Amino acid sequence: MLDVEELRQMHESLVDRWHKQEVDNPYEGVKATICQQHAFNFLLWHEEDIARSPDVGDERIAAVKRAIDGYNQNRNDWIEKIDDAISHWLEEIGMQADETAPLNTETPGSAMDRLSIMSLRLYHLQEQMERKDVDPAHIESVQHKIAVCRLQQADLSQSLEELLDDIRCGRKRHRTYRQFKMYNDPALNPYLYQKAREAA
Repeated sequence: MLDVEELRQMHESLVDRWHKQEVDNPYEGVKATICQQHAFNFLLWHEEDIARSPDVGDERIAAVKRAIDGYNQNRNDWIEKIDDAISHWLEEIGMQADETAPLNTETPGSAMDRLSIMSLRLYHLQEQMERKDVDPAHIESVQHKIAVCRLQQADLSQSLEELLDDIRCGRKRHRTYRQFKMYNDPALNPYLYQKAREAA
C-alpha cells in the first residue's frame, strides 16, 4: 500500500516546497491524507518558533497559542485518518488478522507523524549548516545532530516498513486509536463548560 522510502522523499520534498510557496496538497488518495497531516506539522512547527520568540507581545502569543492548539488537534485527527485509510485498504483486500495476532504499541499513522516531524527537524538543522554568523563549534554540533537524526530516521523507516508488512500479511493486527483530545472540546474541558454554565 505504501512505500516508506517514497513517503520519506515525499515528506522532505514537501518541506522544501512549502518553504518556497504556500502550503498545498498535490496528491490524491492516501497520499493526500498523508500530505495533509504533514502540512499541519509544518504549520505547527513554525507557530512554535514564534511562540518562543522573546520579542513577541502577549496578544500575538495568545493568537499563536490558539493556532498551535488548532494545528495540534488537526495533526492528531489526521493521524487517525491515515490509520482509518489503512483499515479501509485492509478491508478492500480482505485481510483480517487473527485475533491472537499481536498489536503494535504505535500505529502506522503515528510512525508517519514522527517521520514527518523528523523531515522538518532535518530541514531546519540543514539551515543551521548554511549560516555565516556561527563558529565552527556550532557547525560541528549541528553536524552531529544531523547524523543522529538520519540514523533515527532510517531506524524508524525500517520499523514502519516492517510494521506495514506485518499488517499486510496478517502477522499483526491494525487498529485506529482515537485521541479524544479534551482541551478543545467545550463539552469535556472543565474550564470551558464551567464558563458556559456561568454565562447562561
